[in-house]
Amino acid sequence: MTSNAEPGRTPGRGRVGVAGPTASLWLRLLALSSAAAAAALVVTAVPAWIFNGGFGALSSSFGGGLVMVFFAISLLVGHFVGRSNPSGAIGLFVATYFVKVVGFALVLFVLGSPDWLHARWFLIGAVVTVVAWQAAEIIGFSRARLQIFNDPESPEGGSHEGP
Repeated sequence: MTSNAEPGRTPGRGRVGVAGPTASLWLRLLALSSAAAAAALVVTAVPAWIFNGGFGALSSSFGGGLVMVFFAISLLVGHFVGRSNPSGAIGLFVATYFVKVVGFALVLFVLGSPDWLHARWFLIGAVVTVVAWQAAEIIGFSRARLQIFNDPESPEGGSHEGP
């Protein structure tokens, strides 16, 4: 396919090169999502502190912290298993999700609700953290450079480099 467009000024300051593979997608997503969730928790803890004191802030932080641990486990599984067995990662994600849900439910039922826990702020902290974490993951995935197809081979046997 050819173009009849006139060559114009090259956008940007220099030549655009090959980006290369993402070094560690899962750990990068973990860092990005953790930072976004932590920032959201700090913002949530302020009104919780104003309206319900330290227990409100602690409750919102506890709810958000549980969500962060819950989601971080999945990204760590992706990091460690995805490299060695990419095709088996999805099955392990499902198994890990089941273990996490059952495990967290058992922990919450066995420990019960502590006296200091403010249920409304616990829920608000958890929901705010889920939204912030998922938004950061979506942004992180959308900016990831994942190679879908193999590079074409040159006639000499090496991979084809651009002009």
